[in-house]
This record gives sequence, C-alpha cells and structure tokens, in this order.
Amino acid sequence: MTSTGIRLHAPAPGWSIDADVVVVGSGVAGLTAALRCEAAGLNTVVVTKARLDDGSTRWAQGGIAAALGEGDTPEQHLDDTLVAGAGLCDTEAVRTLVTEGPGAVRRLIATGAHFDESSEGGLALGREGGHHRRRIAHAGGDATGAEVSRALVEAVRARGLRTIENALVLDLLTDAAGRTAGVTLHVMGEGQHDGVGAVHAPAVVLATGGMGQVFSATTNPSVSTGDGVALALRAGAEVSDLEFVQFHPTVLFLGPEAEGQQPLVSEAVRGEGAHLVDADGVRFMLGQHELAELAPRDVVAKGILRRMQEKDAEHMFLDARHFGAEMWEQRFPTILAACRAHGIDPVHEPIPIAPAAHYASGGVRTDSHGRTTVPGLYACGEVACTGVHGANRLASNSLLEGLVYAERIAADIAAGRTAEGLHARVPEPVSHPERPAHPLLAPETRFAVQRIMTNGAGVLRSAESLRKAAEQLQQLHAEARDALDENGKTAEPGVDTWEATNLMCVARVLVAAALMREETRGCHWREDLPERDDAHWRRHIVVRLNPDRTLAVRTTDTADFPPTQRPQEQ
Repeated sequence: MTSTGIRLHAPAPGWSIDADVVVVGSGVAGLTAALRCEAAGLNTVVVTKARLDDGSTRWAQGGIAAALGEGDTPEQHLDDTLVAGAGLCDTEAVRTLVTEGPGAVRRLIATGAHFDESSEGGLALGREGGHHRRRIAHAGGDATGAEVSRALVEAVRARGLRTIENALVLDLLTDAAGRTAGVTLHVMGEGQHDGVGAVHAPAVVLATGGMGQVFSATTNPSVSTGDGVALALRAGAEVSDLEFVQFHPTVLFLGPEAEGQQPLVSEAVRGEGAHLVDADGVRFMLGQHELAELAPRDVVAKGILRRMQEKDAEHMFLDARHFGAEMWEQRFPTILAACRAHGIDPVHEPIPIAPAAHYASGGVRTDSHGRTTVPGLYACGEVACTGVHGANRLASNSLLEGLVYAERIAADIAAGRTAEGLHARVPEPVSHPERPAHPLLAPETRFAVQRIMTNGAGVLRSAESLRKAAEQLQQLHAEARDALDENGKTAEPGVDTWEATNLMCVARVLVAAALMREETRGCHWREDLPERDDAHWRRHIVVRLNPDRTLAVRTTDTADFPPTQRPQEQ
C-alpha cells in the first residue's frame, strides 16, 4: 500500500526526537502497548492529545468482560460476542480476544488496578446486555474506566516513560520505501516542546480512540474527533466497517438541543434490574427479545426509537427506583451524581434517556497482530477494526480488546526489532512537502458536519437521508478545495481547523459505507431496507483515500478479513 501524499496543511516540524516506538493515545490500549514495549527494552514515547488520563477509557462505566466467573468459559463469551456482531465478527479474532482476555485482565490487576470484590473475596462480576452470564469485572461500582486509567497512568509514570501531553498528532511520516518513519504532531501550550514537531520511529501505534464528535450528541469526550482514522487514510491505510457506529441506548436526555458529550447511564444499571419504560410506565422491551432490556445494544436502541416514534416522544425512561438509595450510592455513585447534577434523582424518579453516538465498531483495518496495510503502522482500541466487534460491539468488550490487542502489538514490534537488532537505525522520513496537499476547513465547519451527520446518518438511516448527507458533505469539501488559491492558501492551521478537517474526512467515509450497505445489520439501521441480507452483505466494506482525495470503496468477497500485508512486508 502506498501513501496518498496527502497531508494536513501545517508548518514544517521545528523539533524532533527519535524513538523505537511512538504510541499515539493514552487510553487502555495505548498505555498497555507502551508499557509492554518499554518492558521489552524498546525506547517508547507516548503522545496524547490532552492529559494522560483524559481519553475515553476514563469515562467507561460498565467494566471489562472476560470469562473469569465460575462456570463461565471463553467459548460462551465467544458465542455471545458472535451473536452481538450479527454475522460480521472475525471468529478467530474473537477467539483470540476471549481466550487471551482472562490473562490480560489478571495482568492489568498485577499492574495495580483494583476491581470490586464479592463478599467471598473473589471478583464481583456484573451482567450487561447480550451476555448470558455475569462476566463484567467492575471497579468503584460504575467507575471502572477511571480506575483502569489511574492504574496505567501511575505505571507509566513509575516506569519513567517519555510522554508528550497536549499534543495533536497530524500525519504519518514514511521513508522512501513507504514504511513508517514516525509522526508529526502539534504540541499545545508550554512544555519541553511547543508547536509542530516530529517523533521519528520505525513503529507507530495508533490508539487514538473514537470519533463520536462527528455527531451532535455523543458519550465521547471532546477529543474524540477521529484523528487516528483520518491520519491512517491520508497515509494510505484501509479502514473497514465505519458504518457500524454504536448508539448507546441509555444516555441521559438533556433536551433536544443538547450537543457535545452527554452523560452515559451504564448498561450495568439494566444488568442489575432497571426497566425501560415509556411515559405511561409500560415496559416496552418485553416481547421484543428474549433478554428484554438486556438484549444487544442495537436491539435496545431500535426498541427505544420505535417507542419514541409510536408515542411521538423525545425520550423514554429508565426506571430503577426499586434499587433504593443504598444500592444507588454503592453500586452506581458516578451515575447518581451525574443525574443529580442535572436535577434528576433516580432514587425517586425514572431517568429520561435517549440513544446517542457511543462507539465505532469499525476503524483502521488490522490483522491479528494489530498491523495495518501500511508497514510499521499499528492500530488498537477503538480506532482499530480487528474484526472482533463485527456489526455491533458486545457490551464491555472494548476495554478487553484494548488490553489484548495492545499486548499482541507490543509482542509483534518486539519480535521484529529483535530480528533486526534492537535499536536498529531510525528510518529517514521523506521530506515534508512545501505545498499543502489538503485544504483545512474553518472551525465552524465542525458544527455543520455534526448536524449533517446527526440528521442523515444517525440511528435511523435511509438512502434518501444518506444521499442528502453525502451531497452536503461534498459541498463543504468542495468549498474548502475551491478556496485554495495559487499559493495553496487555506484556513489557518490550528487545532480547531485540523479537528474539523479530520471530522470531515471520517464523516465522508462513514456516509459512503452506510450508503453502500443496502440492508439493516447490527447498529446500521436502514429504514428503507429493514431486513438483514446475508446473501449479498455478509461481507465488509473497505475504504481508502485516493491521492485526488476521492474515496475508493469496495467490499470483501466474504465475511473473513483479507490479509493486511504481503508476506514480505510482515
């Protein structure tokens, strides 16, 4: 796979450092990869967009799914994952996840993470949607992500890993042979480095998280602007299954005009017995699925939206008044505080909820070792598409996937460096282009993209809504392109314009894939094509960016993932 030659308009790097590995992102996937690489003796640098603990991991409430309980087995976990994935999971990728998962969780505990224990002294395991057993390890009741983040950040600092915080990654550097040679980045604010610089390294691990900010309302933090997917596309990498955006069914409803990050009401609340009801108190999920409120997330989200349409309502309710004050305070203190901060007391009243963008099941296409279609570029966590999630992620598999595949990436990099000789020469990147190859979008375009995506490519989609979204995005894209004068002038380089440009990039890919997939499957719901069509669509949609900034969209021949690299590149 060759680079597109497209880069964001940015000043040439004013400083550089060398490393064996640069990890971009500081969630569970990024920090796990960095710790394992450092333990293998590799000079590792962590680059993160805000502070080390500011990514999506910190916001995870439910927990980590793994077959750790009595009577549970990896095979049962695999079966539940395959059902949730609606026929598009890569079975071997899932088998890797569920068999290596329990050991990965135990290593996380050994790193310093403390999970809630039962009265007998073992792990207290919860249950969530799509799981037929209690297998969700949690911490602080509903603060699992915060505890995982705390433990990993402390481990990184204790090991003295080099970190660059408040740094937005810009583009991948490659050498003359097209192999990874590092990244360019922009450091915001004061510090050892400032402005645009570069980290030169033969291995880059993308762990940049999700792209929820492409929609108006999301559970994702403000930093989740699809930077990793956009970087990979400009570098010539393939992305897959981007149409499968999971909308979490139960997000605190703050009003029809609410935008940005919205408070999540964890699936674990339903796992402990909360009911979904309409304004009349009717449990509308009964009879829709054998697991009722604990059906896979796509089923529950659709059930909520159908009831909203039937009742001409803006939201439904989650009723857990029967928990009582003590259970709310001990098991779900974070959610309780968030609800009360918005004037809702779940101890005494139902919680208004509605679906909102939550998780990207697709992303940068990888193999079982996290390798992308660009030699030397790896991806793990939400930015990656490993084949584990298929058309719909099973609850609490995300933290586990980050753990397992980050460890596999570190092992692959370490094995490759050992074969080449530890601390082999850092590759020489090709020169930075004098002329910008990609026009930047004005900061306010971000909100236009979000409105277009929410209206046309949200939970409810159709050929008409998607075509309209595609046309509107193309118009914004063309206006930015046409604004370039003969000197290559574009919007002023900066975090706001880079983020808006990245959001536009991932939005175009998402809409193109959703328009091509003419069926309903998993969390991709086409109102005009409500049935699943295995004969024609039990396959993956793969997209790459052409040098002229058009999209090349294709489908795989089967539901299996094709190899990411030729044998000589591995």
